[in-house]
Amino acid sequence: MTTQEVAEKYYKMAQEGNWAGIQSDLYAEDVVSIEKNREGEWWTAKGKEALIQKGKEWNEGIEEFHSGYTNEPIVAGTHFSCAMGMDITMKGAGRMKMDEVCVFEVKDGKIVKEQFFY
Repeated sequence: MTTQEVAEKYYKMAQEGNWAGIQSDLYAEDVVSIEKNREGEWWTAKGKEALIQKGKEWNEGIEEFHSGYTNEPIVAGTHFSCAMGMDITMKGAGRMKMDEVCVFEVKDGKIVKEQFFY
């Protein structure tokens, strides 16, 4: 798949809430994920299994999911980005709204890197 095709499939699956399918179908086995942790420090997850575990831990911290969105992607070369956000109640932290810009790198038809800015 081209970067455009990966971006379009990502967007379609995000609209369906199919995050497990996105991870399964669109991510490379050696994907790298970079974002800030709850303490505000940058950290990296390497490999699909680590990425899946990171998602499970995030979901376990959510008390209630109120709403969320993913905007249509913008594609440039081997990268695409989209804005995402959610309104959630985190266990022990209360309700919060998060907005972020997500940047993805595609190689050989798979996402090899993701980074989140919020």
